[in-house]
Amino acid sequence: MSDKLLELDSNNHPFSDSRGQFLPLGAILDEGGCHFSVYSLGAYRVELCLFSECEKLIASYALEVKQGHMWSIYIKQVKAGQLYGYRVFGDYRPEKGLLFNQNNLLIDPYAKKLNRVQHGFAQAQSDREDFQVVKSVVVDDTFDWKGVKKPEIEDHDRILYEVHVKGFSQLNKKIPLENRGKYLGLSHPESIKHYKKLGMTSLQIMPVFSFMSEAHLKDLGLTNYWGYNPINFFSPDNRYAQYDAVNEFKTMVRELHEANIEVILDVVYNHTAESGEDGLILSLKGFDNRNYYTFEKDRQGKGYHYSNYSNHSGCGNTVNLDSSWTLKLVLDSLRYWVTEMQVDGFRFDLAVTLAREHHGFSSQSAFFKALLQDPVLSRVKLIAEPWDIGPGGYHLGGFPSDWLECNDRYRDTLRSFWRGDTGNVAEVATRLLGSRDVFAKRYRSNSSSVNYICYHDGFTLDDLVSFEHRHNKKNGEENRDGHGHNLSANNGVEGKTSNPRINQRRQQQKRNLITSLLLSQGTPHFLAGDEMGHNQAGNNNAYCQDNTLTWINWDISEADQSLLKFTSEIIKLRNESRLFGNLALSDDSIIGHENSDQVKWYHPDGYLMDEDDWHASNSQALAVELHETSEGGERWFLILNASSYQICCTLPVLDTGLVWKMKVNTACLSGELTDKHKSIKEAIQMNARSLILLKCVRHLT
Repeated sequence: MSDKLLELDSNNHPFSDSRGQFLPLGAILDEGGCHFSVYSLGAYRVELCLFSECEKLIASYALEVKQGHMWSIYIKQVKAGQLYGYRVFGDYRPEKGLLFNQNNLLIDPYAKKLNRVQHGFAQAQSDREDFQVVKSVVVDDTFDWKGVKKPEIEDHDRILYEVHVKGFSQLNKKIPLENRGKYLGLSHPESIKHYKKLGMTSLQIMPVFSFMSEAHLKDLGLTNYWGYNPINFFSPDNRYAQYDAVNEFKTMVRELHEANIEVILDVVYNHTAESGEDGLILSLKGFDNRNYYTFEKDRQGKGYHYSNYSNHSGCGNTVNLDSSWTLKLVLDSLRYWVTEMQVDGFRFDLAVTLAREHHGFSSQSAFFKALLQDPVLSRVKLIAEPWDIGPGGYHLGGFPSDWLECNDRYRDTLRSFWRGDTGNVAEVATRLLGSRDVFAKRYRSNSSSVNYICYHDGFTLDDLVSFEHRHNKKNGEENRDGHGHNLSANNGVEGKTSNPRINQRRQQQKRNLITSLLLSQGTPHFLAGDEMGHNQAGNNNAYCQDNTLTWINWDISEADQSLLKFTSEIIKLRNESRLFGNLALSDDSIIGHENSDQVKWYHPDGYLMDEDDWHASNSQALAVELHETSEGGERWFLILNASSYQICCTLPVLDTGLVWKMKVNTACLSGELTDKHKSIKEAIQMNARSLILLKCVRHLT
């Protein structure tokens, strides 16, 4: 097969070629060399290009084709670290969706490593110039996991902690400089100490797939920080590595697992950085543009307008999982991250896109069916962002029963209530009990609702109580970007202030929101930094701010040290209870604010809520009693007062010898859960904008 060596002197390299294997796809090493295999439908020739360490082309081979779709070759003497890329020959007819162009050096869709960061400003040029074009890298998967096993976190114990690899440790002076902002910074003992002190069980890590910035950001002097713009679904991004992204990522996972902390990856399969018609041809477009992406139909609805990519993500294109080969690519990627990189689960960005088929979103889509039957992927934790901006794109509650779903209704309801909006106590009650109107008990688990107050997109918790309007001018879009409906309150003045009264109120509101989140049924999601006052100066769309605006500041004020202590204590309280997060109601008809033997809703005056109370337009307070029915079972009384005035709350009557004991009072300023430990029998006076939690205990005389 030596005739396959093209246009190069065979004496300049040590390689020889032979017939390769077609599956698995990608670059697969063995003792003698490497199998290279790719999929491309419609091409009439595929070339493998090998490069030296200084990125000079040293050999080029034509691949064999099998069944018209897969192309392969075996190259002897290839070792780990070898740089390579592909050229695909075929028709270039954009009006037909065909973008084959042999002048483009393409990234292997199955590449496990790239040789550097792709900035998006260089592409293969004519005359086969490969200057600054990212190369794929052959990887040796060998790694010493030292016998460390994956954590086994019960669903009702899971607390998600959303982190950005760079932003979390970049400013932490306790971490060695070379590890700050890196995978190894996220798993450094100082970072792990923080997670454990807080009580977080699971890191939800923002995207680490190799990604690049959008073109318009370069003109603004900005860069993509969040990473939701992937160019490859297998390779970890080099930005977060000191030397070797693959092995440093694995080391991070191993160290987190050793500390019994799960690794959940935020993954982006709904679009790629190749964007739309004017976007670069980096990988998928050059192999099979028509099948990897979706297109809008022409005006007659009889065919596709191939210059008009579907844009259900808002990023220029939409990955087509209705195509078998695209579905295979995504499933192979997921399986690789679980088996080889040892992650524990995934949070899917704009997950509706992945299950949208020819007639729209389907809970019985091929994607869901494939995951369910897969012996590896069916066992990991799956979390959906249950919407996108495509047609019929909002599907909260519409995912399969084994999925968790990010619950924006929880976010909006709790934000609205605590900023003082009236008349929504019924909605609050439903959200506190796990949003059973959305996740019906007989069909969904107690942990299905991923409850959150703040996410990476939107205000941080500190900004939520400090700003009423977004302040995104630094993003270069004249403050037009980002969500305008924030349900926030500045508590007296927009932004920072030295007014002690306003600052005290803001801290109390943060305690209210944190406590509500941790005492609700469902899976709590916590944005890293919210526990210690991280703010972004009112920027609620900081995707392009890779600087101190988004990096977590570890030099925190005394007030934020108190908040950190409070957050840790409230998580500890949640973990010590059998009811919070795992209330097993025996009556399936309990949806939101109905009463049962285990749950009773009270008006602050002490009587059970009636229909008029639930729908009162001026209501801003409610109370709930949670009671295990078994002998000696837990019994709690939770009171929420979002009004601007003090109220007196009458407590449920207890049997002789039992009293109510204060466990949490968010009006306490010290960082402790409460500064009042005396027993209470009949009624309690509570401050404006505060939350109180009482526990029934035996009175000790």
